[in-house]
Amino acid sequence: MDNRKKLISLFVPTLGGGGAERIMLELAKGFSAHSFAVDLILVQAKGPYLKEVPATVRIINLKSSRVLFSFTNLFFYLRREKPYALISALDHANVISLLAGKLSGLAIRLVVTEHNTVSNAYAESKDLRARWILRFMCWLYPWAKSIVAVSQGVAEDLAATIGLAPNRITVIYNPVISSRLAHAMNSPVKHTWFSLGQPPVILGVGRLTPQKDFSTLIHAFAQLKKTHLARLMILGEGEERKILEQLIHKLNLENDVSLPGFVSNPHFYMKHSALFVLSSRWEGLPTVLIEAMAAGSPIVATDCPSGPAEILENGRWGRLVPVRDINALAIAMAQTLDEITHPDVAARAADFSVDQAVGKYLEILDLK
Repeated sequence: MDNRKKLISLFVPTLGGGGAERIMLELAKGFSAHSFAVDLILVQAKGPYLKEVPATVRIINLKSSRVLFSFTNLFFYLRREKPYALISALDHANVISLLAGKLSGLAIRLVVTEHNTVSNAYAESKDLRARWILRFMCWLYPWAKSIVAVSQGVAEDLAATIGLAPNRITVIYNPVISSRLAHAMNSPVKHTWFSLGQPPVILGVGRLTPQKDFSTLIHAFAQLKKTHLARLMILGEGEERKILEQLIHKLNLENDVSLPGFVSNPHFYMKHSALFVLSSRWEGLPTVLIEAMAAGSPIVATDCPSGPAEILENGRWGRLVPVRDINALAIAMAQTLDEITHPDVAARAADFSVDQAVGKYLEILDLK
């Protein structure tokens, strides 16, 4: 089979700094490394990951103001380029991808990927648009050749929420571990908190949103500070910045908690942190947790739906605590900081390699 004659297209709104966007970029690189022609289709060609797209991957900028309005441009792209497969990520993009692919009249292998627990994501939303997206998912997802969930928990939740037969969903873990990651961990980044003789740094990474629940982490850190000398750094940006800054001020933690914003290379921080904490209320398969493990950072995570328990194999590789439990989180952080030795979390992280994920996608596309 001449792979160069097969065009694989990947559709995602932007290359913003989220986990799903990172995964799509890694898949694009992986398919390209297998000599497939690869198009990365973006509603808007923007985002911090844009500069990481290799020259072997063509960027298609639909130049639309919103995902909904990208339908026409995506439709004409499909009619013009006739890709062998179209893989999409994020619910609203999945809906548009399925509509455009179906109406194109072409025999395109349509693959949608689910990166989050759908029931939690929509239960938290009061947006009428989100409810309509859920209805479209129920209607359109059966059109896909393959439906990929990034964890078993996501697969079970998706099947129950939109009424799919479980055997219609394939679980493929995210392609996280790559040579890029190893290089990023060793990149020099200067920060005074990581100098010799400084207190240990506890690290959190993610968008500053209610889903990530950094307020619980900050409260737990305030409790930890009563018995342990430490600092807390949270990398990421989002709509809860002011709320979190006010909380930090209220708890008199301005000198001990830092919110540097989005950082393009969080892996150096992961490698040199004393502890990585995932405080989320829900997830799909948290990429940052796997990346932190690859860096060798000790782990504490909430046992949220879904992903952390699967990644940590129910606590074998790090402590799991109940969601939104400040006291339990503080105790788990203290216990982990006090330990002299920790599990070899990097060995577990190796199970989430780009090569394994790309191979499984090629299987469902009948290309392997």
